Amino acid sequence: MNTEFPPRLEGKFYLTEGGTETEVLYKWGFELPEFAMFPLLDDPKADDVIRNMFRRYLDVAAEQNTGVLLNGHDYRASPDWGAKLGYSDEGLREMQRRTIQFLDEMRAEYADRVSDVYIAACIGPRGDAYGTGGEITADEAEDYHSVQLHNLDGTAADMAVAATFNNVPEAIGVIRAASGVGMPIGVSLTLTPEGRLRSGPTLREAIETVDEATASAAAWFGTNCAHPIEFEDALTDEGPWLDRLRYIRPNAAKMDKIALCSLGHLEDGDPVELGEQMGEIARRLPRADIIGGCCGTDERHLSEIAQNVNAVRSAGKQEA
Repeated sequence: MNTEFPPRLEGKFYLTEGGTETEVLYKWGFELPEFAMFPLLDDPKADDVIRNMFRRYLDVAAEQNTGVLLNGHDYRASPDWGAKLGYSDEGLREMQRRTIQFLDEMRAEYADRVSDVYIAACIGPRGDAYGTGGEITADEAEDYHSVQLHNLDGTAADMAVAATFNNVPEAIGVIRAASGVGMPIGVSLTLTPEGRLRSGPTLREAIETVDEATASAAAWFGTNCAHPIEFEDALTDEGPWLDRLRYIRPNAAKMDKIALCSLGHLEDGDPVELGEQMGEIARRLPRADIIGGCCGTDERHLSEIAQNVNAVRSAGKQEA
């Protein structure tokens, strides 16, 4: 499996989308049962809002000359969550395929303005993203996530991203499942304010353990759904493991993610400050080249992030 997917770009990094669910929920007022966005594909008004949201993301990519890695609505498009939402296996498969079709349409719409755009299916954890992941084993995780990964067959998905994973066995299982279907996969781990996975290990310990168990089959690792003040200390642990860290997607606000969920409104922090903080992360991690936003972020944050990351990467190139 290609551990450099998507391919590294000369002079460019990949921008991701922002906090799609939080914007749709709190800014535009659409309900997300079980925090699932894919049911909104059946709501024409919501679909129009979401398309315009993605257009604003892609406008930033065009203005800042970045590549793009697009994730869509399918974070909850897995068997347990689908069943809670009342979807049959075939119904869930169809919704997931429509999610990828949506992203492919957005890519085609911007084909003359934004190059190097890749589509990633979004694989969420089986359980609570803010818990420990329960007692799931690697074998159970492989079986469970294989369903969503098999549903991608014949779609325009270029890869998969396992997002907000919080324990080692489930990360091992989803990587094995992706390997089984020949799909490149990146794994993004979410951290506590102490810079650890909620199940206990440090980011370094988790990445090194997962790589050892999977023969480094993941395309890369990352972290999302935490503010830089939560994860910056985790990045000070030097070693080769840092080269595996390509994907960074911070929350907008400096609050613990569980506290954010209880607010009932959008907390968007300071876009300028977040951009500066991510510029510093880019300076410290020059191989991290897939960067965007998570909860509370929108095109304002992405624009500040892109400007700062581009400035750091340009300065680094001149020094070299």
